[in-house]
Amino acid sequence: MAYESRFQREDIDELFEAVLTLEDLEDCYRFFEDICTINEIYSIAQRLRVAKLLSEKKTYMEIAAETNASTATISRINKCLVYGADGYKRVLERLSEKEENK
Repeated sequence: MAYESRFQREDIDELFEAVLTLEDLEDCYRFFEDICTINEIYSIAQRLRVAKLLSEKKTYMEIAAETNASTATISRINKCLVYGADGYKRVLERLSEKEENK
């Protein structure tokens, strides 16, 4: 792994290896319903949606109206997009490619 995370630990590696074994949406729903609270799932989904809308150059006010995310949350996600580890960017690019290939 070329990327060196500041948070890397054995238990987190094991979590991510578990996520990588998920094969389809049903697996994802089953696993995440067991490992997360419903509010955690909603929050994670909201963050990804905010990142997508930011990448589409939507304004904070448009994003807040569409997602009900606070401007603080939107700002934090924008900071990740600009200065972060490129995790959102990589996922959003892959999702976009997947959508284009449908």
